[in-house]
Order: sequence, then structure tokens, then C-alpha cells
Amino acid sequence: MAVRRVMFLPIRTRPCFRASTVACRPIARPVITQRWHSTPPQNNIYDFDQIKGFTESPSTETIIIDVREPAEFEEGYIPGAVNIPIKSQPDAILLSAEDFEDRFGFPKPEANKEVVFYCRSGVRSNAAAMLAQQAGYQNIKEYRGSWNDWRAKGGKEVRPGMSTGEESGSER
Repeated sequence: MAVRRVMFLPIRTRPCFRASTVACRPIARPVITQRWHSTPPQNNIYDFDQIKGFTESPSTETIIIDVREPAEFEEGYIPGAVNIPIKSQPDAILLSAEDFEDRFGFPKPEANKEVVFYCRSGVRSNAAAMLAQQAGYQNIKEYRGSWNDWRAKGGKEVRPGMSTGEESGSER
């Protein structure tokens, strides 16, 4: 018995009954491509003018937190900011209120207050904002321009030990 016709079918094809007259096409499966981004919405970002407004009209409802290291903080900071170094003290925001005050010398920011994080260029402030969110803070903002932007735009600088009247712009 001789075989006259052999038909090879690729995997995932429809069965072909009349191979001589109907071409077999592979079944196409739709591919869903979507990129997921972990960037926070833009309404959580403050710019220079908004931060400047906070420094000119301080509020007890808004706390500006500098997450740079203490040595960086001592070189200058935004008026009214407190220092909570995220790199050397990543657990700070997770501490109890009593332990926090013992470690830093000022009260822990309340979870219902607006907290605004900044660092030197915006990277550490983003990490701090994510940690604060995990710790239960709801009203979290970031100053993404951070210290570099503040100085470049002539924002007032404060150094530890300076009185409010001694604040200076970035041009010294």
C-alpha cells in the first residue's frame, strides 16, 4: 500500500479537511499589552511656588519633612522643615510617637496632617512617601524638585542655629 499524500499540520492550527483547496491558517491569540506604572498621580506633587507659599504662611496642618542626612540638613534647609533622614533611619516613620520623639527631639507627625517630603533631588523623598503610605499616612505630598530646585530658584535657606531673620537666599 502506497501513501499518496502526507499532510503536516503545524501545532495550533484548525483542522484542514480539504488541504488541496483550503489553506490552513494558524489560530491567532490576542495579546494584551499594557504597561503598569508605579508613579504617583501628579496631584501629590508640589512645585517651588507651592512650597514657598507654605514657608511664607506656615500652617500647623502641613509638615515639611527633609529626608536628607543630618550633614546635608545642616548645610541648609527649607524654612519650617524638620529632618527625618530616610537613608540612615528608614524605620523612623514606623516608630511609636514616644520612641520617635525620643530619637528626633520633636513630636512625630500625625497621620491626619499633610506631610510634604523633599530631599536633594527627589529620589529619597519618593521612597519616604511610599513608607509613609505604608505607615498609614493619607495626605502625602512630595516636592520633587527638592533642595536642588529650591536653591536654584532662590528659595530662602535656613541653617541650624540661625534665627528666622537671618534666612538667606541661595546667592550668598
